[in-house]
Amino acid sequence: MDNDSSGRIVAGLADWIATAAPGARLPSTRALVARYGASPVTVQKALRTLAARGMVESRPGVGTFVRAVRVARPNDHGWQTAALGAPQHRIPHLSPALRTYPNDVIALHSGYPDRELLPERLVRAAFTRAARGDAAVNRPPAAGLPELQSWFAAELGAAMPAGLAPPAPSDVVVFPGSQSGLSTVFRAVVGAGRPLLVESPTYWGAMLAAALTGVRLVPVPSGTHGPDPDALERAFEQTGARAFYAQPAFANPTGALWSPDLADRVLGIVRAHGAFLIEDDWAHDFGIDAEAVPLAARDDSGHVIHLRSLTKSVSPTVRIAAVTARGPVRERVLADAQAESMYVSGILQAVALDVVTQPAWRTHLRSLRQQLAARRDLLVGALHEHVPAAGPVAVPPGGLNLWVRLPDATDLTRLVRDCETAGVIIADGNAWFPAEPTGAYLRLNYAGPHPGAFPEGARAVGRALAGQ
Repeated sequence: MDNDSSGRIVAGLADWIATAAPGARLPSTRALVARYGASPVTVQKALRTLAARGMVESRPGVGTFVRAVRVARPNDHGWQTAALGAPQHRIPHLSPALRTYPNDVIALHSGYPDRELLPERLVRAAFTRAARGDAAVNRPPAAGLPELQSWFAAELGAAMPAGLAPPAPSDVVVFPGSQSGLSTVFRAVVGAGRPLLVESPTYWGAMLAAALTGVRLVPVPSGTHGPDPDALERAFEQTGARAFYAQPAFANPTGALWSPDLADRVLGIVRAHGAFLIEDDWAHDFGIDAEAVPLAARDDSGHVIHLRSLTKSVSPTVRIAAVTARGPVRERVLADAQAESMYVSGILQAVALDVVTQPAWRTHLRSLRQQLAARRDLLVGALHEHVPAAGPVAVPPGGLNLWVRLPDATDLTRLVRDCETAGVIIADGNAWFPAEPTGAYLRLNYAGPHPGAFPEGARAVGRALAGQ
């Protein structure tokens, strides 16, 4: 009966509102109770219904009023054009690897591992312990928690052969993620307007950091085995560059792992030119068929600036990375880091340290290697079967991605759109080239969710490619 009364009140008031002026006050609840012979609860329910329809608005302590019609008008932000001026540096759009999508699609585009591949139990327990400790309330040192500095230094030192001096904990500067570390190193070591040699293709985040800091990128051709050392030598000679950014282990996007001979040759070129090698060791924990041995482990003379992140292997919420640099460059990096963020969250540092020093961390990494191998091989097999137009898929010995070459005539924009229509999200490779792309590529992540759907996703890619 109340429902019928409520509906009757809504209908009656709607008729009244249709002829009332915007802003007119409705009768009081007491008056409506008397008019419709209903309870106050029923009247209030009717008023909530009218409010949900956008017909009335309530003003606490004043009453209920006919909602005024708000006329839409265009925003006028043109004044900001003169106030902002032209941008000093054109910032590229974020990579499609960062786009989020609903759970009912097959996501092959992401740059992050699936939640199933993370040490979730260790992370949750570490947050609980960190919240009870001093890190929850104390300001940490600018360079990082001493215990975490020591862990990063020991990790790098353990890979160094006898005869080379391992880094000291004081050589380590902790950052809130590798992106912050890249920006600081590019700004402090290279500087705005100066050249930085980079592999091509290379990590899109490095290109973003370079654009943000005004660094001028000089591409050096690179492939599934690493950069061309002759081209690197020429680039140093022609540009006078004093730094080379590279990913020697499981490069993003190519998956390349440098051979010992290539590593020695590149180091020789860098030393001969009195330059720095900025080593992005992002995939250190994602070895499958090989271990990641940093180039920094081959150098104790300060030519290699080593960047290692824990964000992808521990948790996206634990944005912790470290730059290990020896000599005066370390002070320059620290000074820039302090000016940028003063210090890194102590609680996040404590969580990262807790996770990587648990005995279960090594157990997790062994399991992770097996899971990545199974996912990689499943996606490679699916591509061979369902995307015959693609070139032979290079099987990376580690990392998270496949770098897939497509026919040169491929319309990548249309391919991405057609696949998305079919419920499969892919990332075209153009975002990883610092200059014009040298071919049509896809970067496909085999560490994403729902690996059982990889064959279906590859089938959709093959159909979309065949339809061009």
